[in-house]
Amino acid sequence: MTILNLTDQLAAAAQAFQANTPMEAQVKFGQMIEQLQQTGKASGMKVGDKAPDFKLPNARSNEVILYDELGKGPVILVFYRGGWCPFCNMQLKAYQKVLPDIQALGAQLIAISPQKPDHSLSQQEKEELEFQVLTDLDGSVSSEYNLLFDVPQGAREVMEGFGLDLAEYNHASKWILPVPAVFMIDESSIIRSSYVNPNFMQRQSPEEIIRELQKL
Repeated sequence: MTILNLTDQLAAAAQAFQANTPMEAQVKFGQMIEQLQQTGKASGMKVGDKAPDFKLPNARSNEVILYDELGKGPVILVFYRGGWCPFCNMQLKAYQKVLPDIQALGAQLIAISPQKPDHSLSQQEKEELEFQVLTDLDGSVSSEYNLLFDVPQGAREVMEGFGLDLAEYNHASKWILPVPAVFMIDESSIIRSSYVNPNFMQRQSPEEIIRELQKL
């Protein structure tokens, strides 16, 4: 059996999404992506920026402080939409597979989403994730990293049609999401690589993360 890499998995999932999702829904998601791309809103932090510190609860509600973790070595910081997103799940599972390589290079992986901790815990256990999965309930950290946006009405209607109440899922008062992103942060809290893509069907490959880490 051929094992697809993450890029191929995402491409196959995107094809299935296009084949199985009504055209009207595809158009509304496309408009959301295009709007983010054209406006540059939520375009993320850049290489050379100083990463803001934060304190967030992990899946077991223990507080994690970024700068404390940076004291142990570089951090690969992943912002994702939530466990309800199949593209996010593919991404995190692929990153789990290269976690030993990341750790061998002296770094660790930390993932952040706006979903409440019990969803993070369920996801961590289901996907057998061995890295920290943190909850940014109000989106404040995503906002500091210039990733947060309000889900437009058209995309919201589609998601509700799929049975997802994002505000309830995230235990939030608003429909907010981060643009999917991956930042590599060194021990001096400087961002050394940045991948930010409004197209939620595309993600940074594990191989590229390893290559960027090897440059440190």
